[in-house]
Amino acid sequence: MIYKVLNNGIKMPMLGYGTFQVTDAAECKNSVLEAIRAGYRLIDTAQAYGNEDAVGAGIKAALDEGLCTRSELFITTKVWFRSFETEDCRKSLDESMRKLGVEYIDMVLLHWAFGNVYAAWRVLEEYYKAGKIKAIGVSNMEADRFIDLINFNEIKPALNQIETHLYCQRLEEKKWLEKYSIAHQAYSPLGQGRSNEMFSEPAVKVLAEKYGKTPAQVILRFLVQSDVAVIPKSVHTERIRENINIFDFELNEDEMLSLQALDKASPMIGNPEAPEKVEFAMTW
Repeated sequence: MIYKVLNNGIKMPMLGYGTFQVTDAAECKNSVLEAIRAGYRLIDTAQAYGNEDAVGAGIKAALDEGLCTRSELFITTKVWFRSFETEDCRKSLDESMRKLGVEYIDMVLLHWAFGNVYAAWRVLEEYYKAGKIKAIGVSNMEADRFIDLINFNEIKPALNQIETHLYCQRLEEKKWLEKYSIAHQAYSPLGQGRSNEMFSEPAVKVLAEKYGKTPAQVILRFLVQSDVAVIPKSVHTERIRENINIFDFELNEDEMLSLQALDKASPMIGNPEAPEKVEFAMTW
C-alpha cells in the first residue's frame, strides 16, 4: 500500500474501500469485512449513505478476527449538510462514532458546500482539537470555497473528496489543491455509469494487455500515480480484491500521458456550481 502524508502529518492510504449505495446491511457488513481481509485499510462511508451501522459491524468483525488493529484502519465519514448547524453537527458526529463503534474517527468531511458550512467547520475543529477526529476535510468543494474557508478559520482542510476519474481528471482543480497542500481524493474513480465506456478505450485496453491487468486496475493505477487517492466500490469479492491489486506495476511517462489525454474535464455526478444540482440536493 502507498500512503499519503496529509498536511497535519497523518498518513492516509492512497486506496480505500468506498461504500456509497451499499445499503443492504448484511451485504455492507460482509463487503467491508472482505475488503479488510483483502488488505484495504481505508474505509469510506457517510451519514447520507445510511450504512454507518453496517460499516461499523464489518469493522468490528474484522477486528474480532484479528485481521488488523484499530490504529491500522483509516475510517472516513461525512457530515450531511442538513446537519451543519452547531448542535446538529455535534449530535451527528457523536451518532457517527456510536454507529461506527469507534472512539475516534480518522477523517470527517463536510458533505457538500451547502448550508452553514462555517458553523459545521468550527465543530470539526473543536472535535479535532479534542482528539475525537484525526483529520478534517471537505467534499465537493470548489477552489474558491475552500480558499475562503481557509482564510476565515483556524485549521485548513486536509482533503477534498471530489468526483474524479479518467473522463474528469480535475487537472485545474488539482493545481489549487496542491497550492494549498490539500490532498485530492476521488470518488467514483471508475466513472459510475460510464465504466464500460472507459474500459473500452483503446489506450486502456492496450495497457491492460501489456501489464496483465484489468482495465479497472489500469485506471486506478493511473489515478494513484497522479497523486489522487481513490475509493473504488464493489460488493463482489473478486473485484474487491482486484481493485487493491495495483501496486505491482507502474505506468511510464508516455503511458500516463496517453491516459491523461482522455480527460473530458466535465463531472458527471457532482458539480456543486450547477444550480440544477443544488436544487436537486435540497430535496434530499
